[in-house]
Amino acid sequence: MKATQAWRLGMKDMQMMHASRHRGHLKKPTWIIILVPLVCIFLVLAYIYPPQNFDACYVLSSNGCETISNWLPPAPASELTDDEIASRVVIRDILKTAPIVSINSKIAFLFMTPGALPFEMLWDKFFQGHEGSFSVYVHASKDKPVHFSEYFINREIRSDKVGWGKISMVDAEKRLLANALKDPDNQHFVLLSDSCIPLHDFDYVYNYLMYANTSFVDCFEDPGPHGSGRYSEHMLPEVEKKDFRKGSQWFTMKRQHAIIIMADNLYYTKFRDYCKPGMENGRNCYSDEHYLPTFFHMLDPAGIANWSVTHVDWSEGKWHPRSYRAQDVTYELMSNIISITANLHVTSDEMKEIQIKPCLWNGRQRPCYLFARKFLPQTLDKLMLIFPNYTSSI
Repeated sequence: MKATQAWRLGMKDMQMMHASRHRGHLKKPTWIIILVPLVCIFLVLAYIYPPQNFDACYVLSSNGCETISNWLPPAPASELTDDEIASRVVIRDILKTAPIVSINSKIAFLFMTPGALPFEMLWDKFFQGHEGSFSVYVHASKDKPVHFSEYFINREIRSDKVGWGKISMVDAEKRLLANALKDPDNQHFVLLSDSCIPLHDFDYVYNYLMYANTSFVDCFEDPGPHGSGRYSEHMLPEVEKKDFRKGSQWFTMKRQHAIIIMADNLYYTKFRDYCKPGMENGRNCYSDEHYLPTFFHMLDPAGIANWSVTHVDWSEGKWHPRSYRAQDVTYELMSNIISITANLHVTSDEMKEIQIKPCLWNGRQRPCYLFARKFLPQTLDKLMLIFPNYTSSI
């Protein structure tokens, strides 16, 4: 009898425990019912608005959106407009033209300056003995320079006013390219400012540029407020946010690339109208930092090196790069700049991601820089004195 009662009590306890667990399980589906719709909504939004446009991605880890995009169905490809088709047909055919390097091939040096060229005599020293291998073009936006070098006399083109951060900066670049393209022997084009100096002798620069298999156009993806944060949806459908890029305006490029810039009106117009200072919500966009990087990323990404061969020092973390004074100019400084073999980009978001990549010239790591900028006029005498030494150090 006692054994039977014990057995019945045991069974009763087990039933009570089972009932308790069952009541506990009844609570869990409530959370599942709430969670499943939320996940579904998130996934639908992620599909409609790809990760690069969907701010919720940033709630996840840095790899969260990338992980989701790996198993989401691919977003439908955008259909090209008639203007895009026409533009890309022309650009494709131009890019098919093989570059020609001959004994007559020249590098066009394009100087963009407000007026005087403080380093004209240094460039004169750089050019000496290489007549027939280069051309000089000067865009002076304020005052006509007084020249001291035979290589610069009567080399001004028709110029116009240039406003910092405005499309007029890109217009000046295109004006220089257009004038230089008139000479069929000009096969490579170098954009320089009034604060730029050469880091190597002419032969080194000529061979580096003329025999490279890319143009040296700076280009990187910056997800921060000074990168993708400047994008405007008014650029759609031709320019999508995922293609928006940033880079230094100081380029060197092959003739084919210079020609497609002249041929382009579609993408240029988008940046002229929707990438400028004082846009909606107080945002600023600067076409000279975004037009060419985005253009080449979209149309010929393999044709550019993604870094500029003109060095500038942003290490001070200010709005403007470091300016070099007379006391800064030493053989050691120049040697240090010349010896750099990796390029660096820093994003403008909170993460301040540092991207370091080797400078590859035709697949081989080489020194990155041929020129440097932001040298003040007071540095001329010291540069003239040490020029033969630092340019022959490599």
